[in-house]
Amino acid sequence: MSMGPGMGRMGRGFLTEEEKANRPKVTKALLRRIFSYLLPYWKQLLLVMLCIAVSSALSLYPSILTGRIIDEGLIGRDLNMLIRLIILSLLVMLCANLIGVAESYLNTWIAQHITFDMRNAMFRHLQQMSQRFFTTNSQGDIITRMTSDIDGVRQVITNTFTSILSNSITLMIALIAMFRKNWILALIGIVIVPLFTIPTRRAGRTRWELTRESQECNDNINGILNETLSVSGQMLVKLFNREEKEYRKYEAANQKMIDLNIRESMAGRWFRVTMSTFSSIGPMLLYLVGGILIMNYDSSLSVGDITVLVSLLGRMYGPVNSLLNIQVDWIRSMALFTRLFEYYDMPVEIRNDPNAVILENPKGNIEFDHVFFHYDPEREILKDISFKLEEGRSIAIVGPSGSGKSTTINLIPRLYDVTGGSVRFDGVDVRKIDLTFLRSQIGMVTQETYLFNGTIRENLRYAREDATEEEIVEACKKANIHDFIIAQPDGYDTMVGNRGLKLSGGEKQRLSIARVLLKDPAVMIFDEATSSLDSISESKIQEAIDPLIESRTSILIAHRLSTILAADEIIVIKAGEIVERGQHKDLVKQGGVYTELYRTQFGREIEKKAAPAGEPVAANA
Repeated sequence: MSMGPGMGRMGRGFLTEEEKANRPKVTKALLRRIFSYLLPYWKQLLLVMLCIAVSSALSLYPSILTGRIIDEGLIGRDLNMLIRLIILSLLVMLCANLIGVAESYLNTWIAQHITFDMRNAMFRHLQQMSQRFFTTNSQGDIITRMTSDIDGVRQVITNTFTSILSNSITLMIALIAMFRKNWILALIGIVIVPLFTIPTRRAGRTRWELTRESQECNDNINGILNETLSVSGQMLVKLFNREEKEYRKYEAANQKMIDLNIRESMAGRWFRVTMSTFSSIGPMLLYLVGGILIMNYDSSLSVGDITVLVSLLGRMYGPVNSLLNIQVDWIRSMALFTRLFEYYDMPVEIRNDPNAVILENPKGNIEFDHVFFHYDPEREILKDISFKLEEGRSIAIVGPSGSGKSTTINLIPRLYDVTGGSVRFDGVDVRKIDLTFLRSQIGMVTQETYLFNGTIRENLRYAREDATEEEIVEACKKANIHDFIIAQPDGYDTMVGNRGLKLSGGEKQRLSIARVLLKDPAVMIFDEATSSLDSISESKIQEAIDPLIESRTSILIAHRLSTILAADEIIVIKAGEIVERGQHKDLVKQGGVYTELYRTQFGREIEKKAAPAGEPVAANA
């Protein structure tokens, strides 16, 4: 008697309160969309269904042959018949297993190819999403949709679909075989089999609750480990002498986990005892009724027939229990597809114009023409921003934190699109320019420099895969980082670590500048490129930036005076509006927003080359 299928589903056959509250609405459109992913593989699906049907039928046949083995072989004392029936039974089971292997391979092949298609489609879709999508959605949720949710689709295809089909066929064939043997015993089997699922569901609910609590406890333990054993967390623990308290917190969580594991293990043990007792009742009842029929009613029923019926009854436990729980799998499967389709259906905000143009000989003239922008219609971020930046010239954008400086420059490469007005590149609205071409002409160095976990050379070539060694070296020299690189044991093959953790902030920034130089854009944008760096690192980066500003169209955003003094014009933004513009020496005397920024943010930082004799220092400005 096999109870594996029923027990294998224990603990999964119940919906959480959240799942009950958020049951997806199953519509024809949703089902059509789901099956559209199966359609390209319909031939393989038909073959899988055929394999399942044949394998299910053949796997039951040895149970049916058991009756003949007993009646004709053992009771009939026919050794030749006994041997033939045993060999036939083994051959049938071997064929069923071989067909099962083929079915498993085909099923896995289909599932893997469907998830391959879905992952590719999802990744391409996400790559097209605007920056707004990535700033409003958590990274964890995005990764979950790409990994766990799509992997769940594979589980639906390989497990749920196969389970429904194989269990239905097994149950149907077992019932037909039982009714052909004896309709009375078959009816008894139909009545008692569902009753045996009651303890399964009750014990399953208990274990489900314990499993859920264990998962929550495990999440808590992982949170403690992540916080206290990380580099920053461990430093904080040591500096505040919290080792003992953190140990006690971990010990308490660990003890709770142990208690839950013991309770879960014992719940499983009591379940097996209960099921073993209940499952013995069915066969005994069939033996009793069958014996009465043979002894008192001169029935044609034989000992072998009763044995077959008992065997088939045992084979029905698993399929019945699985099919009773199939609603849960169905709801979870629909919820899974609904979650994925939510992401697939998110509109792509930044699209290439069907008639997008590629400019010849791009010069890098930038113009903001009465630009408005908002994330939320009720809160305008940029209000009527207008300025021009001609080829080869530079503009510094300054203003209080949150005034809209970074938002302004993000509109140029269309990380976002304006909600009013227009941004023009060489006189053409950026929304009319081919997106790939536009972004190839804009190089941006941000405060948060991102490096991939690879070598210095690999990170540099991310800008241009076909860059020669000479071009790489030249870019690094201009970025003032070449000497540092060749001083490393592995030179340009030095690993930078995850997110460039093996490098200092200044080194990462200079690598970022070199990477942008390899791109060779028409416009350079420096967004807080020297913020939060020490004076030595800032000086080296400034030495790299200054020549670039003189030779290329540049936009600078900075909190430090040294970064903006070389700009041809300074634009002051406050609350999304341009409130002042002009040269440093003029703006600092006006007593406005720039003067206040000069006093509070720039402090005493004055470079002699930009400060004419007699100009008041920051403290007196």
